[in-house]
Amino acid sequence: MHPQDPQVPSRRRGAELEAALLDAAWQELVENGYAGFTFEAVAARAGTSRPVLNRRWTTKHELLRAAVTHASTRVPRPTPDTGSLRGDVIALLRTANETRVDFATVLGVQLGGYYQETGSSLADLRDVIVSGARTALDSAYDRAVERGEADPAKLTARVRSLPFDLLRHHVLMTLSPLPDDAIEEIVDTILLPLVRPGA
Repeated sequence: MHPQDPQVPSRRRGAELEAALLDAAWQELVENGYAGFTFEAVAARAGTSRPVLNRRWTTKHELLRAAVTHASTRVPRPTPDTGSLRGDVIALLRTANETRVDFATVLGVQLGGYYQETGSSLADLRDVIVSGARTALDSAYDRAVERGEADPAKLTARVRSLPFDLLRHHVLMTLSPLPDDAIEEIVDTILLPLVRPGA
């Protein structure tokens, strides 16, 4: 038995292999869009074969959704606690603005064929990404309620998502980050007046 040659990479297995496959799938989407997103192209990029992919995902749509979910976990998700709802939401919007514009652009622009083929929409993929998990924004709202900054009765699902909905709308319409003064305007003139107790 010969010791392993340090120049020969060890065979990827389990979680390491799956992460490499999903990284390759995401890069294929980023560079070639849905039209170029095939099992063969992803396998070639990952340095493996189509059967390796098919053992994990039976359809192109399953692979795409797994790649989107995987890519979303690679984007930083900070949990700021600045001591105020205003500070927390501004910090979260700024981070998303800096780190998620490219991700949102791929979902909005590169996947048109996927939406048409499956009869789905960007909203369906958003559900895959968040998959019911509590977000940093929910934690910020909870702390605001505890401090008496926000009325829980006013924090409906639509109001809770409003700051990120407005950010997402801007990014998808312009394919560019939201200006910082617009982030502050969203928080100061739209969100805070809606959620303040007694307002």
